[in-house]
Amino acid sequence: MPSANIQWTDARLPEFAEGAATVGNFDGVHRGHRALVDMAAAWAKRVGGPAVAVTFDPPPYQVLFPTAPPRPPLTTLPERIELLEAAGADWVLVLRTTADLLALSPEAFFQEVLIRQLGAKAVIEGYNFRFGCNRVGNTGTLRSLCSGEEIRFEEVPPFLHEGDPVSSSRVRTALMTGDVARAAAMLGRHYRVCGTVVAGAKRGSTLGFPTANLGAIPTVLPGHGVYAGRAKLEDGTAWPAAINIGPNPTFGESAAKVEVHLIGFTGDLYGRPLAVEFLRRIRDVRAFAGKDDLIAQLKRDVEEAKRSVP
Repeated sequence: MPSANIQWTDARLPEFAEGAATVGNFDGVHRGHRALVDMAAAWAKRVGGPAVAVTFDPPPYQVLFPTAPPRPPLTTLPERIELLEAAGADWVLVLRTTADLLALSPEAFFQEVLIRQLGAKAVIEGYNFRFGCNRVGNTGTLRSLCSGEEIRFEEVPPFLHEGDPVSSSRVRTALMTGDVARAAAMLGRHYRVCGTVVAGAKRGSTLGFPTANLGAIPTVLPGHGVYAGRAKLEDGTAWPAAINIGPNPTFGESAAKVEVHLIGFTGDLYGRPLAVEFLRRIRDVRAFAGKDDLIAQLKRDVEEAKRSVP
């Protein structure tokens, strides 16, 4: 299942032309996004072409507001591509976000990207889709434009969770408040972060609970707390894990860290990539009266993590 990096000015390539297209940021590739791709795949069979998911890199807000504080995504671009392909996209096109692209009117974006570049025979979008300069185009605009070109258009209704539409912002809010179970329900999978194991204070080893300190994490971190999860190494092996996100107040440390105790693992992980899935939140981060109290709690955390990991 291929992907391609393109500019909006590039010529059409026959491999991804004349199919069913869906366009969006797709950050997180949550269940609502997957419903769009699933519908695009169904329409692709009807029109006899590929199912094409078009996403953007960098995120448009970075181009529109270059001095704004960085906002970590829910997924990296490679993860987004992998998830869109797994959802059923035959092609994932990564459209380079430029000021010129964002300045296109809805009509110009439709003609340049969906008609000239993709030759789309069907277009599938969500109920809240916006496009064109200042996001003035909506599904009504797109429906009218498609009708004028005799292109099939389908508006996909919101995917609801607990009565509200699933969205990337709702997933982000759930994660930042530590509700990883709620985030998983909206994503349709456990939330995962990836990073590289870096050197830490090695205090965990002296307590009997060695931890891998995870650094260089480019995506959203769940809120401070202790979590049950699963750690995966680059060789595909997986270990139940107790994960601490936050400071170490018992030892007077205020800097937030991501510390992963791989239950049952022995070996050196420094410099190795590590992926961590979050299954459920166990407790808050808090200070303990002393080392013995902390060790007793860590034992309870590990047992809770073991029970939480299938």
